[in-house]
Amino acid sequence: MPADPSQSSEQAVLCRTEGRVAILTINRPDKLNALNQAVESGMLEHLERLADDDGVGCLVVTGAGEKSFVAGADIGEFEGRSPLEQRQAMAFPRVFDVMADYPKPVVAMIGGFCLGGGCELASSCDLRIASSRARFGQPEINLGLLPGGGGTQRLPRLIGMGQAMKLILTGAMIDAAEALRIGLVDEVVEPEQLEARCLELASEIASKSPVALRLAKEATRAAERLPLGDGLVYERDLFALAFSTEDKVEGVQAFLAKRKPSWKGR
Repeated sequence: MPADPSQSSEQAVLCRTEGRVAILTINRPDKLNALNQAVESGMLEHLERLADDDGVGCLVVTGAGEKSFVAGADIGEFEGRSPLEQRQAMAFPRVFDVMADYPKPVVAMIGGFCLGGGCELASSCDLRIASSRARFGQPEINLGLLPGGGGTQRLPRLIGMGQAMKLILTGAMIDAAEALRIGLVDEVVEPEQLEARCLELASEIASKSPVALRLAKEATRAAERLPLGDGLVYERDLFALAFSTEDKVEGVQAFLAKRKPSWKGR
């Protein structure tokens, strides 16, 4: 049961499409879009459905309102929970892991607070575009806790061990400019430009070959877990696999004919 039974998973996460881009909006602005069971269930439901939707080439994940992307977990769910109950609540599949391994590219549109589980959710996306008003941090240490949504694992891979340790051990909050400097986000734009920039980027990505996007993301994500030598072999194998696709044939023919390719997604 969600902590807030008045809000279903369908209400907690909204979905709309703009061309070949699907926008998932965490819809708890009164709670600064804090993650709870309803949000995680809603995200997983939409992600499962969109994975098989050939009309969607890229996803954008954001939070409702101007104040927050996701301001962390819903702390009210923690009170009175036993270690066993918490372990069960964190059972797989978890939205952080599903997004990191998702077959389609995912862009985080960060318009405000991006803290705790929100920072972990953003870290599991492929690209992160932030408003200049956004604020970032892993404040779990201030509650006598540690990150539990992948922060201790994904953050060091994203920004380096020292910067990750600094955020995790101090619980400090940083601004968007500092997040850009350390590599936590990929672009910072003014608040009024955020949605347009994210949709522009996501639409550009979605215009590419769906099968090539899937293989390229898979190969690049492998760099997080494979030694360089193994990763190069894996990349070579996926590159060769792309030669078996109709999109490779179409892409080469379109290039030689100096025309725009018409992707088949096969």
